[in-house]
Amino acid sequence: MGTTTAGNKLIILDRDGVLNPVDEGGVVKSADAWQPIAGSMDAVALLTQAGYTVVVAANQSGLGRGLLSMQDVNDIHGKMHQHVQKAGGRIDGIWFCPHKATADCDCRKPKAGMIADIFDRLNRDAAHTWLVGDSLRDLQAIEAAGGHPVLVLTGKGKQTLSTEELPENTQVFDDLLAFAQYLVQQEEGA
Repeated sequence: MGTTTAGNKLIILDRDGVLNPVDEGGVVKSADAWQPIAGSMDAVALLTQAGYTVVVAANQSGLGRGLLSMQDVNDIHGKMHQHVQKAGGRIDGIWFCPHKATADCDCRKPKAGMIADIFDRLNRDAAHTWLVGDSLRDLQAIEAAGGHPVLVLTGKGKQTLSTEELPENTQVFDDLLAFAQYLVQQEEGA
Protein backbone atom coordinates (compact mmCIF):
# COMPACT_ATOMS: atom_id res chain seq x y z
CA MET A 1 0.00 0.00 0.00
CA GLY A 2 1.42 3.37 -1.00
CA THR A 3 1.55 6.55 0.99
CA THR A 4 -1.64 8.47 1.37
CA THR A 5 -1.89 12.13 0.47
CA ALA A 6 -4.18 14.62 2.18
CA GLY A 7 -6.43 14.54 -0.91
CA ASN A 8 -7.45 10.98 -0.01
CA LYS A 9 -8.32 11.92 3.55
CA LEU A 10 -11.77 12.71 4.77
CA ILE A 11 -12.88 14.74 7.77
CA ILE A 12 -16.50 14.28 8.87
CA LEU A 13 -17.79 16.93 11.25
CA ASP A 14 -20.81 16.81 13.47
CA ARG A 15 -22.46 20.22 13.18
CA ASP A 16 -24.02 21.26 16.49
CA GLY A 17 -21.41 21.51 19.23
CA VAL A 18 -18.48 21.29 16.78
CA LEU A 19 -19.09 24.06 14.24
CA ASN A 20 -21.70 26.00 16.20
CA PRO A 21 -22.94 26.13 19.79
CA VAL A 22 -26.27 24.55 20.62
CA ASP A 23 -29.05 26.43 22.37
CA GLU A 24 -30.71 25.17 25.52
CA GLY A 25 -33.23 23.03 23.68
CA GLY A 26 -30.47 21.32 21.68
CA VAL A 27 -31.83 22.43 18.30
CA VAL A 28 -30.71 25.36 16.17
CA LYS A 29 -34.05 26.44 14.70
CA SER A 30 -33.13 29.24 12.31
CA ALA A 31 -30.28 30.77 10.34
CA ASP A 32 -30.50 33.81 12.62
CA ALA A 33 -29.78 31.54 15.60
CA TRP A 34 -26.81 29.84 13.91
CA GLN A 35 -23.42 31.28 14.87
CA PRO A 36 -20.00 29.64 14.51
CA ILE A 37 -17.88 28.59 17.46
CA ALA A 38 -14.78 30.78 17.62
CA GLY A 39 -12.07 29.26 15.44
CA SER A 40 -14.29 26.62 13.83
CA MET A 41 -14.49 28.35 10.46
CA ASP A 42 -10.71 28.85 10.48
CA ALA A 43 -10.35 25.13 11.24
CA VAL A 44 -12.40 24.16 8.19
CA ALA A 45 -10.33 26.58 6.09
CA LEU A 46 -7.08 25.11 7.40
CA LEU A 47 -8.23 21.57 6.58
CA THR A 48 -9.52 22.58 3.16
CA GLN A 49 -6.32 24.39 2.27
CA ALA A 50 -4.29 21.36 3.38
CA GLY A 51 -6.21 19.25 0.83
CA TYR A 52 -8.68 17.46 3.09
CA THR A 53 -12.24 16.77 2.03
CA VAL A 54 -14.52 18.15 4.76
CA VAL A 55 -18.16 17.10 5.12
CA VAL A 56 -20.84 17.42 7.79
CA ALA A 57 -22.88 14.52 9.19
CA ALA A 58 -25.55 15.52 11.69
CA ASN A 59 -28.59 14.11 13.43
CA GLN A 60 -31.36 16.64 12.81
CA SER A 61 -34.29 15.21 14.75
CA GLY A 62 -35.77 18.72 14.95
CA LEU A 63 -37.12 18.04 11.45
CA GLY A 64 -38.88 14.86 12.52
CA ARG A 65 -40.20 16.55 15.64
CA GLY A 66 -41.56 19.50 13.65
CA LEU A 67 -39.33 22.06 15.38
CA LEU A 68 -37.99 23.36 12.08
CA SER A 69 -38.69 22.98 8.38
CA MET A 70 -36.50 21.81 5.52
CA GLN A 71 -36.27 25.46 4.45
CA ASP A 72 -34.93 26.33 7.92
CA VAL A 73 -32.28 23.60 7.58
CA ASN A 74 -31.33 24.85 4.11
CA ASP A 75 -31.07 28.43 5.40
CA ILE A 76 -28.89 27.33 8.34
CA HIS A 77 -26.61 25.38 6.04
CA GLY A 78 -26.46 28.29 3.60
CA LYS A 79 -25.28 30.58 6.38
CA MET A 80 -22.76 27.97 7.50
CA HIS A 81 -21.37 27.70 3.94
CA GLN A 82 -21.06 31.51 3.73
CA HIS A 83 -19.07 31.68 6.98
CA VAL A 84 -16.80 28.81 5.91
CA GLN A 85 -16.18 30.36 2.48
CA LYS A 86 -15.47 33.76 4.03
CA ALA A 87 -12.76 32.08 6.14
CA GLY A 88 -11.26 30.47 3.01
CA GLY A 89 -12.64 26.97 3.47
CA ARG A 90 -15.14 24.63 1.87
CA ILE A 91 -17.62 22.01 3.05
CA ASP A 92 -17.94 19.41 0.31
CA GLY A 93 -21.23 17.92 1.45
CA ILE A 94 -23.80 17.79 4.21
CA TRP A 95 -25.52 14.60 5.31
CA PHE A 96 -28.20 14.56 7.98
CA CYS A 97 -30.70 12.23 9.56
CA PRO A 98 -34.13 13.89 9.88
CA HIS A 99 -35.61 11.13 12.03
CA LYS A 100 -36.65 11.24 15.67
CA ALA A 101 -34.46 9.45 18.21
CA THR A 102 -37.14 6.75 18.49
CA ALA A 103 -37.06 5.95 14.76
CA ASP A 104 -35.55 2.65 13.70
CA CYS A 105 -33.41 4.02 10.89
CA ASP A 106 -29.86 3.20 9.85
CA CYS A 107 -28.82 6.82 9.31
CA ARG A 108 -29.13 8.17 12.85
CA LYS A 109 -25.86 8.22 14.75
CA PRO A 110 -24.68 6.11 16.64
CA LYS A 111 -25.56 3.79 13.75
CA ALA A 112 -23.09 3.96 10.89
CA GLY A 113 -25.49 4.19 7.92
CA MET A 114 -24.89 7.88 7.28
CA ILE A 115 -21.12 7.34 7.50
CA ALA A 116 -21.28 4.39 5.11
CA ASP A 117 -23.26 6.51 2.64
CA ILE A 118 -20.58 9.21 2.79
CA PHE A 119 -17.89 6.60 2.10
CA ASP A 120 -19.86 5.21 -0.84
CA ARG A 121 -20.68 8.55 -2.43
CA LEU A 122 -17.19 9.99 -2.05
CA ASN A 123 -15.35 6.73 -2.76
CA ARG A 124 -13.40 6.96 0.49
CA ASP A 125 -12.51 4.44 3.16
CA ALA A 126 -12.62 4.38 6.92
CA ALA A 127 -8.88 4.00 7.39
CA HIS A 128 -8.34 7.59 6.21
CA THR A 129 -11.37 9.16 7.88
CA TRP A 130 -11.79 11.12 11.08
CA LEU A 131 -15.15 12.05 12.57
CA VAL A 132 -15.08 15.03 14.93
CA GLY A 133 -17.97 15.19 17.37
CA ASP A 134 -19.01 16.33 20.81
CA SER A 135 -21.15 13.35 21.82
CA LEU A 136 -20.67 9.64 22.37
CA ARG A 137 -23.00 8.76 19.48
CA ASP A 138 -20.69 10.60 17.03
CA LEU A 139 -17.71 8.59 18.25
CA GLN A 140 -19.66 5.32 18.19
CA ALA A 141 -20.79 5.92 14.60
CA ILE A 142 -17.27 6.35 13.24
CA GLU A 143 -15.93 3.50 15.38
CA ALA A 144 -18.65 1.21 13.96
CA ALA A 145 -17.61 2.28 10.45
CA GLY A 146 -13.92 1.62 11.18
CA GLY A 147 -12.72 5.24 11.20
CA HIS A 148 -10.99 7.46 13.72
CA PRO A 149 -13.07 9.08 16.52
CA VAL A 150 -12.20 12.60 17.69
CA LEU A 151 -13.93 14.28 20.64
CA VAL A 152 -13.88 18.06 20.95
CA LEU A 153 -14.62 19.70 24.28
CA THR A 154 -16.98 22.29 22.79
CA GLY A 155 -20.74 21.74 22.83
CA LYS A 156 -21.43 18.66 24.98
CA GLY A 157 -17.82 17.49 24.72
CA LYS A 158 -16.77 18.17 28.33
CA GLN A 159 -19.86 16.37 29.61
CA THR A 160 -19.22 13.47 27.22
CA LEU A 161 -15.61 13.20 28.39
CA SER A 162 -16.56 13.21 32.07
CA THR A 163 -19.56 10.86 31.93
CA GLU A 164 -19.04 8.41 29.05
CA GLU A 165 -16.64 5.58 28.27
CA LEU A 166 -15.11 6.66 24.98
CA PRO A 167 -14.31 4.24 22.18
CA GLU A 168 -10.73 3.00 22.17
CA ASN A 169 -8.30 5.28 20.32
CA THR A 170 -10.52 8.37 20.66
CA GLN A 171 -8.42 11.50 20.39
CA VAL A 172 -9.53 14.49 22.50
CA PHE A 173 -8.98 18.16 21.60
CA ASP A 174 -10.16 21.44 23.09
CA ASP A 175 -11.92 22.40 19.86
CA LEU A 176 -12.02 21.87 16.12
CA LEU A 177 -9.22 24.35 15.49
CA ALA A 178 -6.87 22.49 17.87
CA PHE A 179 -7.64 19.23 16.03
CA ALA A 180 -7.12 20.81 12.59
CA GLN A 181 -3.79 22.31 13.63
CA TYR A 182 -2.65 18.96 15.04
CA LEU A 183 -3.68 17.04 11.92
CA VAL A 184 -2.02 19.47 9.51
CA GLN A 185 1.19 19.41 11.61
CA GLN A 186 1.17 15.59 11.56
CA GLU A 187 0.71 15.62 7.79
CA GLU A 188 3.55 18.10 7.32
CA GLY A 189 5.81 16.02 9.55
CA ALA A 190 5.10 12.78 7.68
